Amino acid sequence: MKIRVYYEDTDCGGVVYYANYLKFCERARSELFFQKGLSPHNGNEFFVVKSVQADYIKSAVFGDIVEVKTKLIEKKLASIVMYQEVFRNDELLFKGTFKLAFLKDFKPSKIPLEFFEIFK
Repeated sequence: MKIRVYYEDTDCGGVVYYANYLKFCERARSELFFQKGLSPHNGNEFFVVKSVQADYIKSAVFGDIVEVKTKLIEKKLASIVMYQEVFRNDELLFKGTFKLAFLKDFKPSKIPLEFFEIFK
């Protein structure tokens, strides 16, 4: 998924604020669902981020076009682990590993099979 860096994404120096890389990754994960006509939040069923390991390598700046690449690296009954990278052209700027838990009525629940098709 490609994202343009807007002024609102940057700090006073025009550099992408560190927390916004997490937002870029969240948008890309949501977009996986939207592209299949689904929603990552379905009433009382949804994913939540349980943990994040983030590595900030280089900075994106105002006006850049960045691309978020997403890969499923582990799936369990009620959780998944995704690896995401943010690039500017071929230059790696950020990489992160996200563990997501699937909840139903705010309790861990089995992930519906159709959701695994989204991550292929």
